[in-house]
Amino acid sequence: MGSAVAQGRGEVVVGDIRGIINPVMAGYVTRVLDDAERTNAAAVVFTMDTPGGLVDSMREINQRILAAKVPVLVYVAPNGARAGSAGVYITYAAHLAAMAPTTNIGSATPVSVGDNGGEQQLSPEMRSKLTNDAVAQIRALAEQRGRNAEFAEQAVREATNLQASEALRQGVVNYVATDVPDLLRQADGARVRTATGDVVLRTADAPVRSADMSGLERLLLAITNPTIAYILLSVGSLGLIIELYNPGSIFPGVIGGISLLLAFYALGTLPVSYAGLGLLLFGLALFALEPFVVSHGILGVGGLLAFVAGSLLLVQAPDSAPFLQVAPAAIAAMTAVMALFFFVILGAILSARRKRVVTGREGLLGAHGTVLRSAITPGVEGLVRVQGELWSARSEARPLAVGADVVVVSMEGLRLTVRDAPVVAAAAAPVTAPVAEPHRV
Repeated sequence: MGSAVAQGRGEVVVGDIRGIINPVMAGYVTRVLDDAERTNAAAVVFTMDTPGGLVDSMREINQRILAAKVPVLVYVAPNGARAGSAGVYITYAAHLAAMAPTTNIGSATPVSVGDNGGEQQLSPEMRSKLTNDAVAQIRALAEQRGRNAEFAEQAVREATNLQASEALRQGVVNYVATDVPDLLRQADGARVRTATGDVVLRTADAPVRSADMSGLERLLLAITNPTIAYILLSVGSLGLIIELYNPGSIFPGVIGGISLLLAFYALGTLPVSYAGLGLLLFGLALFALEPFVVSHGILGVGGLLAFVAGSLLLVQAPDSAPFLQVAPAAIAAMTAVMALFFFVILGAILSARRKRVVTGREGLLGAHGTVLRSAITPGVEGLVRVQGELWSARSEARPLAVGADVVVVSMEGLRLTVRDAPVVAAAAAPVTAPVAEPHRV
């Protein structure tokens, strides 16, 4: 073993692993470590609160930590936080691990998600292989970092959990700290081995710099939440359908297009069921066809049923990974929106089909207008304004003065025949005979 080299008194970089472990989180961890190595930081601390996440992303994070040239500390915090599933592996991969007093760690049993989005039904042999692979991986991390390998195996095989004080007593973590400054004081002088050799930490009085997620990373992390991705997919599709119904409205189409692009990015990071996605998109396609096909509502009802089925299957993670499931409340809300939209559109279609034609000759007969410029007599034509347009007209019988209200009774070519519009007389007030004055003497 080479001699220890004291780490220079550089700054301590503090990052935050919070939420589902996915490609966005893996990219963030890589960026923070790259930046810390460029600036020769004294150490990197990742506060962590995660229920777990995707295996590939967890492996990417672990590989980057194992290759780090600066010491990496994982701190399960704040109080009430947890390091679950993938978080257990990341904690074991760190050079030093710590927990806040009221936190827990464990439940690292691997779950295989099948093509249908749910927990894949594996044969006992395949499940044993999957579990043994996970055990071998986490035991290797434990042995490399000198921490409790027995608990690591139990966390995988039996989903065992430990609270902070017990984790410290059993050697699962190195420290229990109330906050980051407390952790840095306790870790000062600790010796760890990085990818470039042994390092003695000098963190007690080191300046601390936060390495927060960028705005783009926060956005991408938010939309990769299964529920948000589902809402974006639904809203985006609805926007395009509205644009199809009302070409040129622009706004629904723009919002729909952006939402769909974000949704497809998010779904690319999740264990999506292609059957569920296909059903959902098929249902939306039936909605889009409803105004153009005389189906008496069959397409709309079929679309609604397909939409509900696709929503339930879209990202149907196993019960052991609820953080990868679409929230039932979101499915209910979007189904209600789609149903309301369908019934509104269907009502508009049926109403339009019942309306009589209101253009051309039929639209002018019975229309009201006004005489313009000169009077119209039975032998002399004049001009009338009907429905905002000027027409040549002749009187059906009696003369019509300028400004008179008329109604169209017939049409020959481009000439109208009009007559007086009926006048609705106001109800006459009752007439009473004058009361005679009493005779006075």
